[in-house]
Amino acid sequence: MTVSLPRAIASASLLAASMLVGSAAMADPLSVQATMVPKEQIQLDFKDGSGHFVLMVRREGTAAGSGLLDGAQIVEFGRHDIIPGVAGDPSGYLVATKGEGNVAYIKWTVRAVFLPAKDGKPQINDNGFWEVVSGTGAFKGLKGAGTLHIKAANPTDRIFILDGQMVPQAN
Repeated sequence: MTVSLPRAIASASLLAASMLVGSAAMADPLSVQATMVPKEQIQLDFKDGSGHFVLMVRREGTAAGSGLLDGAQIVEFGRHDIIPGVAGDPSGYLVATKGEGNVAYIKWTVRAVFLPAKDGKPQINDNGFWEVVSGTGAFKGLKGAGTLHIKAANPTDRIFILDGQMVPQAN
């Protein structure tokens, strides 16, 4: 039996690709939430009657749920540009620490949309996405992305809900 050179090359390429895929790290589902409590904040209030404000805040909390960030200490460095009753564009970084020297840096962006609640008053809906931008220790080489929802726990605290996939660096 003779095999043509192009067919042999294609077969070898397919075998090599399947070996690479077999050794690659697989994505782990992530579903965590953290009640974030303000520790520092600076606010710019627009004095034009619009209610527009920009809040820069550092909040802290602990992630609970399933996936690589379960149990991690989370610190938010956020900038919330909001026009109450209209819209807003919050964004920032989450710093997730789990054990000594294991830090994941997560960039997030949300679009705040106000929709009428049952009582007719505007209710904020904060929905967006997150992505891992870098990490150290066990999180070095970590990749990940997903959705982010922010909900009010009370007038000052916020619940950050992250769902998505994370892929640890292959060893």
